[in-house]
Amino acid sequence: MSKVLIIGAGFVGTSFAYSLMQKGIVEEIVLYDIDEKRALGEALDLAHGISFTKPVEIKAGSLEDSKNSDIVVITAGAKQRPGESRIQLLDRNINIFKDLIPQIVKKGFNGIFLVVTNPVDILTYFTYKFSNFPRNKVIGSGTVLDSSRFAYLLSRHCNIDPRSINAYIIGEHGDTAVAAWSLTHIGGVPISEFCPICGRNCFEEEVKEKILKEVRESAYKIIEYKGATYYAIGLALVHIVEAILRDEKKVLPVSSVHPNIYGLEDVPLSLPSVVGKSGVEKVLNVKLTEKEQKELFQSAKSIKDVIDSFNLVAVL
Repeated sequence: MSKVLIIGAGFVGTSFAYSLMQKGIVEEIVLYDIDEKRALGEALDLAHGISFTKPVEIKAGSLEDSKNSDIVVITAGAKQRPGESRIQLLDRNINIFKDLIPQIVKKGFNGIFLVVTNPVDILTYFTYKFSNFPRNKVIGSGTVLDSSRFAYLLSRHCNIDPRSINAYIIGEHGDTAVAAWSLTHIGGVPISEFCPICGRNCFEEEVKEKILKEVRESAYKIIEYKGATYYAIGLALVHIVEAILRDEKKVLPVSSVHPNIYGLEDVPLSLPSVVGKSGVEKVLNVKLTEKEQKELFQSAKSIKDVIDSFNLVAVL
């Protein structure tokens, strides 16, 4: 029986639960929140719609539910404020994880951690450290949503269905995210070759920079407009969870802690990875242009610099 424990019954956690219950890939969904009444209310509201979905049990629970869960999805954390970067959230959210992760491990959890709370790459790293789990079993949602935003923007520019576009944002889920243009294909055709067909000059540097800028700033705009982002990330999480529970061996740009990249040790960032029942089963050795490699190094270094700025002896 497949079971997912969602920690955090806020907008992201409940949007994910709502999307997951409709997909029909899990038998039990448990919501946990420090605000018990909030979790109870959200679970009851969702449960009242079960007659319209595939069979599923939805309930509010506790950290005890982690013991027999396949995946623990962590959406709990401080809310990102307008104009606040994901990195600035770290001081507030790391203390939550310092307390939370060891508690879950002590309950006997032996499944896969899926981290969503921002800054997701750095908190994926600390989940890995706090849990002592193998690298493959600690996953961050990474740039799965960023890549979807990238494909959406390209679809609007090229007038092509986004589902026909294979595009990756790699590196940090944040301000140093890298657009892997060299890996981008439309209908199997490299985007550099598709431009003459498209006629919209999407491969010009000015256009590429504009699209990447919009990808990087998407969350900030949404937060400014409505206070938070949650629908699209909810759908992205279902995509990741489905790959794990169904052992799909799907290639997704999830975040994981890499032992060594460009000489930097233990860096959490997103690269196209094979995702299946054991988590990140393989990280693909993709060929990037020299420019993309330099940008990826800078992205990795920016994450590493933030991690190194903390006194891990005190933190751990």
